[in-house]
Formats: sequence, C-alpha cells, structure tokens
Amino acid sequence: MTNTLQPQAFADITDWVFDLDNTLYPHASNLFSQIDVKMTSYVAQLLQLPREEARKVQKQFYQEYGTTLKGLMERYQIDTDDFLEKVHDIDYSWLAPDPALGEAIKRLPGRKFIFTNGNRGHAERSARQLGILDHFDDIFDIVAADLTPKPARETYDKFLGLHRVDSRHAVMFEDLARNLVVPKALGMKTVLIVPRNFEPTFSEIWESDPEYTDQVDYVTDNLAQFLESILPEKAA
Repeated sequence: MTNTLQPQAFADITDWVFDLDNTLYPHASNLFSQIDVKMTSYVAQLLQLPREEARKVQKQFYQEYGTTLKGLMERYQIDTDDFLEKVHDIDYSWLAPDPALGEAIKRLPGRKFIFTNGNRGHAERSARQLGILDHFDDIFDIVAADLTPKPARETYDKFLGLHRVDSRHAVMFEDLARNLVVPKALGMKTVLIVPRNFEPTFSEIWESDPEYTDQVDYVTDNLAQFLESILPEKAA
C-alpha cells in the first residue's frame, strides 16, 4: 500500500536515484518504442527469425533475464557493444525539453544519479534533450553494472558501493515496481512513476508488476510535480 505524500518524509534524503526510460522522460513520449523495435530487429537478424517470432523470443528473454541483452548474452555469444550501439541509434527529438523537471532536480538537496539498464550514451543523449543532464552527478549504466541488469541485487550493491550511498538516506524513482524490490529491502524510499492518463495500449503485459505493489512507497504520474511538492520553499 502506498503512503500519503508528506514532504518531511524526504527531509533526510541525501542521494536521489532515477531510472531513465519512462521515468525521467514520460512514457507518452514513446521514445522507448524505438529501442524496442530495434531490439526486435536485432534478434530477428541474429537468429534469422520472422519478426513476430523474434519479438516473442525478445520478450521471453526480458521476462527470464531482466533485459533482452542479458538473454542474448546467456544464450548466444554476441558483441554487447554492437548491440547497445544499434538499439540506441534512435531519434531523440521525440523528447521535449522539460524545464520544470530540470529546475526541480537542480534544487534537490544532495547528489543526483541516473541508474539505468541502458548505456551511458543513451542516458546522456536523453538527459541532454530533456535539458537536465547538467544536474546529475553521475550515470550508472549497464556497462558499469558489468552487464547485469536491475533487478539483480548485486547491481544495486555495486552502485551503492561505487558511489558510497547510504541506502537509508536515499530514494529510488522507477517505472517498474519489480526494480524497487531490492531498494525497498535496502531501506531506500521508493517512488513508482506511472504513465499519465494511463490507457491499456500504453503498457504491454510484460511491463506491469501488480505483484510488487508492496515495494512501492509512493506513486506519481508527474515526476516534476512530485519533486516540486517535496522541495523546501524557495527563499524570498
């Protein structure tokens, strides 16, 4: 069960950790659909499968291994750099700059991180297009995670250790509730980002996590407004 938002609950937060895809940018931008299409094409070409069959394999890997990439690594000897480069070769103009989000992140007290299952280049290009890149202290990507994606516990431990983050004074923002299970267990506050004006066509079945709702402290469909609501008042 999620909590009622009380700004004072975030007064002790020193580290703010954000997922990237469908979290820092809205689901409605549909940016990730470009990556999804590229991954299906990659699987189809690699395995010489019709597109529909390749998509089934892709989503099977996603469910079983956490990411399509991890599944391809486990089952086939692929060039991971080649995969990451090809699937992130997309049009970032689909993202609209978000000055309100940038201002809210800038004003957060403490350090700010992007923690993504994508690669650094994708995170940098997305954040730059949004106009928020300069407000982050660092990006922890799938390469920094030794290609082991969230929600693996070892990946969170690696992130926390690398940046010396005290999980009791940190918060994680994610669009997938399954990726909040470990942060919650580590003592982090957890915030689930859901699509605005949610419609079934926006989210496919493998993206929903109804069994993980107990790991979510707060839910919002507007990240900028959520952050603004917990920020200290501006000085007059």
